[in-house]
Parts: sequence; structure tokens; C-alpha cells
Amino acid sequence: MKSDVKDIALATEGNKRLKWAEARMPVLSLIREEFRKNKPLKGVKISCCLHVTAETANLMTTLKAGGADAVLCASNPLSTQDDIAAALVKYHKIPVFAIHGENNKVYYSHIEAALDHDPKITVDDGADLVTSLLKKRPEQTKNVIAGMEETTTGVVRLKAMAKDKILKFPMIAVNDAKTKHFFDNRYGTGQSTLDGIIRATDMLIAGSTVVTAGYGWCGRGFAMRAKGMGANVIVTEVDATKAIEAVMDGFMVMPMKEAAKYGDIFCTLTGDINVVSLDHMKLMKDGAIVCNSGHFDVEIEVAGLRKEAKKKVIINDNMIEYHLKNGNRIRLLAEGRLINLAAAEGHPASVMDMSFANQALSAEYALKNYKNLKNEVYSVPERIDERIAKLKLKSMGVKIDTLTKEQKKYLNNWEEGT
Repeated sequence: MKSDVKDIALATEGNKRLKWAEARMPVLSLIREEFRKNKPLKGVKISCCLHVTAETANLMTTLKAGGADAVLCASNPLSTQDDIAAALVKYHKIPVFAIHGENNKVYYSHIEAALDHDPKITVDDGADLVTSLLKKRPEQTKNVIAGMEETTTGVVRLKAMAKDKILKFPMIAVNDAKTKHFFDNRYGTGQSTLDGIIRATDMLIAGSTVVTAGYGWCGRGFAMRAKGMGANVIVTEVDATKAIEAVMDGFMVMPMKEAAKYGDIFCTLTGDINVVSLDHMKLMKDGAIVCNSGHFDVEIEVAGLRKEAKKKVIINDNMIEYHLKNGNRIRLLAEGRLINLAAAEGHPASVMDMSFANQALSAEYALKNYKNLKNEVYSVPERIDERIAKLKLKSMGVKIDTLTKEQKKYLNNWEEGT
């Protein structure tokens, strides 16, 4: 079995962490048992480009339990957990192509290796796998029946492909499922981003001024958690409606050019480029911390910062201090890559439980329904979303009301009013 991981000797520790995560992913575990019994993905080749974490490992074992012939490569050079990669190869016989800290050349060679698998279904986090397939191997797309996309950035890219009529197979936007973005993006990103910042800096959040760039679901979650830990939170936005929401949620809202003067910690969560520019960093106070929790490392103008700096000091594995010509120091975390995965462990398993349950059930749905789908981006079917929500509530020991016959009749009757 061909693979490329850092050290297979790490497998034992990795398998322990895989099992720890599994115990906190009850919904995915139930689906895995169903898959093991029914084999809905029997013989189907699946290529996955995801963050190689303990949670992802449990998705991979679920796909394999369903009969899939699945391989995994990394969706970010700094998010791979080398012990997990080794465990998947040694104990679960799943090919993995991922090494923590791999350079761009190796990163894309690993994507090529995943595409060499000749997948029938793709699973992506950021759309690099699909993009590489369309650009470099267009002839191979005829073998792909459908794919799934995990994150907001990837969905944006895929919708642009569909708009330009270059998407060659249907894609399911797992990110847009209610049981994904309401929880993974908000609570998962909120907690794991702060976790990464604290691990990298050992800073006290209480009393500091935290600037949140973007108020989508990830930005909401991060701002909420920072505020909960005692920070003064400023939100920057380009969307008027989201800006109003941030104000009514109790946050200060202003342009980044103004916020730059006040922030102690800056975190981008937008999916766009140069949200924190060199000009912004020149306005920041001495010692300001800058990091990113968006999928790609483009949200901070890192190249401009490096060029402008007269000196750089490596503080630790996840923090570099750049000395600017104006005398101030900017502390960049995790090279501007995903702080929650580069400096921490990513989202907690219990929230990824729902996200990856969506992935598993969407793969089954795609296989059954691809003939009726166009080369467009689709939402996860509502019945799958609802099923996952009910399973999650059950696993939490939470019960809810059900509508009575009278209530159902009332909701479907237009004649009754005042």
C-alpha cells in the first residue's frame, strides 16, 4: 500500500488519539455501524483532501466501513497530525499522503497521489483537490460522479466554477448544512481559534482588545468566545447586514484602518485576500499579534510584512516577530495559516461529529442520486440534516417536543387568522 507519512512509528500514539475522538463522535459511530452492515459504498473509490486530524481519521474509517476504497491527503501543510497519519496507514490500512510542515511542492505532489487513485467521489476542504483535477487532469473528470466540500472557502470557489460552466460533476456543499455551519463554524472555530492563539502566545485574553475581521459564522463564533473570556471585541466587516448584526450583538464595528490602532490581537476569518494589509500593520501598536483562521494563507499580507521588516525574530514554533522600519513589532502566528490547526488541535471531536456525519451520508446520497444531479453546487438534503440533528440530540440525552395533529393542521391551514 503506497503512502507518504512522516514516521510510521508514531502510529501507536495516533491510534490512541483516534479512539479518544471516536468516543466523542457518537453520531458518526452510529453511521459507521450502519455502513459496516449495509456496505452502501462498496467498491467505490474516494479521494479525500482534508485536514489530517483524529476527527478526520474517524470519517475515513467510516467510509472504509461502508465498503469504500478511500485515500487521504492533506488540505493544509500545517494541519497534519503525523501520528494520526501513521495510525491510519498502520492500523486501518488507509493510504495517506500527508506530512506536517510539507512545502508547496510536496503538498501538491500529495494531491496528485490522491488523484492517482482515480476517484469516483471526491471529498474536499478548500477545493484544492477539485481545482487540481479540473486544471491538470480534465480527462479524469469523466470518472467522477460527484464530490463534497467541507468549508466556506471551498464552496465559494466551487460556485465560481459552476458560474463559469467549468464544473464537470455535481458538488454537495456540506459546509452549508445547518448541522455543519451553525455548530462547526461557530462553536468549533470560536473555541479552537482561541485555543491556537493562547497556545502560541500564552496571552491573557481578558482585558485585551481583539479585532475580528469578518462576521460570518466563524467570525461570530470567535467574537463570542473572545468576549466570553473578557476581551474587548472590535468587528470589521464589508457586509452591511452582518455589521448591523455585530453591533446589535454588542460589538464595536469600524473599518480595519481604524481598528488597527486599537487591537492587541487581530484574527481574520473572511475567506478573502489582504484583509489585514501591510498598511494596516504599519498602523498597529508595538507588539500587536496577527493571525488567520480562514482556510488559505492569503488573508494577511504576509509577503509585504516580510519585505517591510528590517529584522525578524523567531519567538517559538508558531510565532515570528517582525521589526518594522517605524520601530514597532508585529507578531505573526503560524505563518498566517490556520491558527486553530497549526498551533492547536482543530475543532473538538464532538462538533466535528455532525460535520463528518454530513460527509458520510452525503457520499451515500451522491452515489444513489448522481444521475439526477447537474454539474452544480447542491445543499445537503434537508432530511439528512434533520436526521443528524435528531441523532445528536439523542446522543446528548436531550428530548424535544413534537407537533400534535392539531398543531400540524393549524400550520398547514391558511384559512384561520384573527
